[in-house]
Amino acid sequence: MNCLFNSLKILLSGSLFLLSSYVDGYSQEARLANIVSSFESYTKTTSQEKIFVHTDKDFYVAGEIIWFKIYCMDAASHKPVVLTKVAYLEIISESHKPVGQAKISLSLGTGHGSLSLPFTLTSGKYKIRAYTRWMKNFSPEFHFEKNITIVNSLVNLDINSAKRLPVYSIHFFPEGGNLVEGIQSKVAFKITDQFGQGVEGKGVILNQNNDTLAQVEPFKFGMGYFFLKPEPGDDYNVQLQTNDGKTIRGALPDVYSQGYVLTLENTDANTISISVWSNVPAAGNSPVYLLAHTRQVIQVAQAQNLREGKALFRIDKSKLGEGISHITIFDKNGIALCERLYCKLPEQKLLIEASTNQPQYHIRQKVIVDILTSTSGRKPESTTMSLSVFRLDSLQQPEPSTIQRYVWLGSDLTGTIEHPDYYFSHSNEEAEQALDNLMLTQGWRRFRWEEILQNNTPSFDFVPEHEGHIISGSITDKRTGLPASATTYLSIPGKRIQLYGAISDQNGKLVFNTKDLYGENKLVLQTQSQQDSILHITIDSPFSSQFSTRAFPEFLPSPLHLGLLADQSVAMQVQHIFAANKGNEFSYPPVDSTPFYHTPEKTYRLDDFTRFPTMEEVIREYVQEAGVRKRQGKLHFQVVDRSNETFFTKDPLVLLDGLPVINTDKFFAMDPRKIEKLEVIPRRYFWGPLIAEGILSFTTYTHNLSGYELDPHALIVDYDGLQQKREFYQPAYEHESQQKSRLPDLRNVLVWSPECNTGASGKKQLSFYTSDQTGKFIGVIQGITRNGEVASHTFTFEVLGE
Repeated sequence: MNCLFNSLKILLSGSLFLLSSYVDGYSQEARLANIVSSFESYTKTTSQEKIFVHTDKDFYVAGEIIWFKIYCMDAASHKPVVLTKVAYLEIISESHKPVGQAKISLSLGTGHGSLSLPFTLTSGKYKIRAYTRWMKNFSPEFHFEKNITIVNSLVNLDINSAKRLPVYSIHFFPEGGNLVEGIQSKVAFKITDQFGQGVEGKGVILNQNNDTLAQVEPFKFGMGYFFLKPEPGDDYNVQLQTNDGKTIRGALPDVYSQGYVLTLENTDANTISISVWSNVPAAGNSPVYLLAHTRQVIQVAQAQNLREGKALFRIDKSKLGEGISHITIFDKNGIALCERLYCKLPEQKLLIEASTNQPQYHIRQKVIVDILTSTSGRKPESTTMSLSVFRLDSLQQPEPSTIQRYVWLGSDLTGTIEHPDYYFSHSNEEAEQALDNLMLTQGWRRFRWEEILQNNTPSFDFVPEHEGHIISGSITDKRTGLPASATTYLSIPGKRIQLYGAISDQNGKLVFNTKDLYGENKLVLQTQSQQDSILHITIDSPFSSQFSTRAFPEFLPSPLHLGLLADQSVAMQVQHIFAANKGNEFSYPPVDSTPFYHTPEKTYRLDDFTRFPTMEEVIREYVQEAGVRKRQGKLHFQVVDRSNETFFTKDPLVLLDGLPVINTDKFFAMDPRKIEKLEVIPRRYFWGPLIAEGILSFTTYTHNLSGYELDPHALIVDYDGLQQKREFYQPAYEHESQQKSRLPDLRNVLVWSPECNTGASGKKQLSFYTSDQTGKFIGVIQGITRNGEVASHTFTFEVLGE
């Protein structure tokens, strides 16, 4: 009997164990699935963008033109973003003041433009930054940034100014996030100066008793690591001496009495292992979860139970995507505990080749360049590219920023990345260690896990510009300063009728969705009500007011550069004298000049009829679709509702050269002889948030309102729309007379071709002429395919004298 009882007891215990294991397994799967589902839901609603900017060169003198090409791509796939229609580019000074701004039209993910550098600029380091309106919803660390040098050669350059004293700092980055008592951690560090450049030196980690616990010495570019096992009650600090004899002291991050630590190791060429350690008593044998995603695409999701405070995950490297992967550990409740970056540099799938028809040329001689784009398997590949050819000297060096280096590293890391080409051009253990140090010290994330796992729909302040440039503003009550609600018109008087409307929200915000708004414009904003004297309208700047934390590099002019600066200054001035008009020719993009109401039902050209002395008589005598009535002592227009064969009961939308007429008394007082034509829409019309019960659109002969007095409460704003394309000037020397022309040609940029694209054959040939400048020239090509493969290429040639 006892035997039977014991057998039943064992069987029952086994069944309970199996049931418990099943429940735990199901719970683990459910929790992991919930984390994955929350992450995927978030990424679907928060697609992100990257921008890369190719400039013609990196060194300029004040008065020159900066030429640039913008590549806008999806942050996950790197494919060109076809929906976003506008990008914003700025040149900012060290004090974050813009010295040049442009709104650039994008088509199929690319756009190009130029900016003239003012002659009044101060010599120094500047940054070019670029972003889209959608990118303004996220950290400015996402914005593209590139360092350039601008020298005002018309002002004496102070080459004897004292070099700024270095300011050094050291920062610590425990692997996974935190230091925990009793658990050994890898602690990465980075030593930098105030310009973000890595600093070399040696030092030690000390406890409160001045016991040496670890040696500190950067491995490369100021970055390195050491191991430390924090003990209860101990404090830790660093004492380090740089190679120039400066001493750096600092404290390590706080040590937690309980927590989790993550360690990543390369098990072999194909596998990495992730060890998770914990001293949290409540953790017990509870599960922990690992999620690895590459550019917000989940690659690996696993669960493991802690056993004696440790869990081990093994990941096949082939399962991780190319580029930077985020590896995050969660506890049993789905709370993010540790995070680590791992980088798998991509294989080069796009190849760009280019060669000139000869290695050396004379001045004013024709250069022919053949370009071939193909896959790594030598299959021709259609590629969108830009090309710059410029002179090399000690001022102007080869461009350090290439599209692949930025896309695969710079866009997903924070801070200054020194010599990004090093990580791509070396494939030994030393380079792998340097790359891992970069992941440990400059890693960052594009989101907050707390927000993701709450499954809340994110809200954004800036909607993407999928149709055209968005102009935003706000409207307030002058008496109280509080937001006001009103229907507001934004119009641009002229030959092309442009009218946009907006109804302010509860916060008084206005959003106008424009289309094909190019060049300099005069915006007129007015509310629908004639009692608008109590309302105040403001227009927002579309440029971001947030800036990244990336340091500006140091500006150190050298006496050795004075001769070259003088030559470049003369070249710039000569070009302004002899080719000023050539550098200011703009092309006008094709735009739809049809009014927003498209084809009117009836058009009256007033010269075809008897000219009457008043506007009232014009309408009454021969405009069949409209009438005039008097209400409360004021004249009002009426438009026929063709659908119901009656008059609309409300006033129609009346336009004069595209400007809504709010005060009809002023309009009826106009001389009708200034009106060229009247277009009539005898039906209800919907235009964005606006609803018009018929439209009467009057056009003057001058298209500029012909003296019509604007409402004194209207807001008139000078506003730059999308930039018109400036034509890059490159003279041709096809004939002997042109070659012998006495007009100087001192161009140091021979070619700027922002649309140097190859078709299905992968081939492109272009030609240009050398200038009167001699020396070594370099051609720089940047490119992207429709599938998001990126590449760059350089070629060189020499120009000799006669």
